[in-house]
Amino acid sequence: MAHGEGYHREFGWDTDYGTRHDPAPEGVWIAKVDGRRVGCVFLVGGDRPGLARLRLLLVAPEGRGHRLGTRLVAECLAFSREAGYERVTLWTNDVLVSARRIYQACGFGHDLVGQNWIPDLPHGA
Repeated sequence: MAHGEGYHREFGWDTDYGTRHDPAPEGVWIAKVDGRRVGCVFLVGGDRPGLARLRLLLVAPEGRGHRLGTRLVAECLAFSREAGYERVTLWTNDVLVSARRIYQACGFGHDLVGQNWIPDLPHGA
């Protein structure tokens, strides 16, 4: 628990995160090509029971074209079902076109729950 101990020493934060956190229903999957790590995806518990979050799907350029992203997400979802999760959510961005295609192919749907409204603030006005 060196991570928590360091935060406690530097910032005075408590170190009991590990005692309150059950990592059993969470996971990380690593994709390799020729023994080299080229992709990953994370599954973490959500903010309520039965909810998990898919995080950080990444496939490096040298790993693309092998359907690794799809396989990573499929493994993550299979684990989610076995762990008893009822729903998996994720956050993505419009520029992540390939990732969004993978998510859609794996059954994810787009649910617009908010919008960012941003004013332009001209300088010197």
